[in-house]
Parts: sequence; structure tokens; C-alpha cells
Amino acid sequence: MGNERRVRRLVVNGTVWHWTVRQRARPDYPDCRVTLSLFPEAPAHGVRRRLSLVFAPGPDRVVSNAYVEAGTVVRLPDHAWLNLYEPGTVRRLLDAAAPALKSSPSVRDLEVDGWPYFTEVVDRPVNEPAARTSRC
Repeated sequence: MGNERRVRRLVVNGTVWHWTVRQRARPDYPDCRVTLSLFPEAPAHGVRRRLSLVFAPGPDRVVSNAYVEAGTVVRLPDHAWLNLYEPGTVRRLLDAAAPALKSSPSVRDLEVDGWPYFTEVVDRPVNEPAARTSRC
């Protein structure tokens, strides 16, 4: 199980990214959220951007709560899942979401639905041995 307060470090093509996984648990499961936030190391000019991929439960979609490991998001039809605490998974999600970050250069904190990127990562062939996606 991951530590929510821990800021992790990932180096991609010479850029240092920091990332966290946060879970918001509410009394009603439909209001729960698991958020992967990524931000590059503070640049010299001092403006830091953040990309947040938000995963919410929905039809055929499950986020970790009490039944699956912390940081896990699951697509039910095929039981594909990703654990957001794994660096390989975070790297693949960052690669998939990079165009959204580049297309919004003036937005400091970009918050997007993470499920389309989940689909892109899981359905694309795995070329990196460090990235792990599984099917239950």
C-alpha cells in the first residue's frame, strides 16, 4: 500500500517530475476519487504547472476503496487494472497525457478525467518492461 503523503520522483528524458496519488473517500462510493498529480521540478522562472488525472467510479469503472489495493483503478468489462503507485504506470500515463498538457500552456493546474488515458495505456502494446498492466 502506498503512502498518500509521499511525493515520488520520476525522471523522463532529463526532466524531473514529482508525483503523488491521493484518494478522496466519501460516505457514498460514487463520490470517491483517486487522483494522480504530476508536476515538473520547479523551473528557474518559478511557475510550476500541475497535471492531475482524476479517476472516479462509474459504469464499468472501479477505483480503490476497500476491495482492491490502494491506488488501483479497474475497468470491469475486461478486468484491466492499473496501480497508480507503480512508476512504470505513472510514466505511461504521463506519456499518454502529455499532449493535453502541451495543448494548454497557459493553464497552471490542469485537471482532466483519467479514464481516457487509462484506456490508451492499457490498450496500447507494452514496449517498456518497467510498465506493468494486468488483467485479473
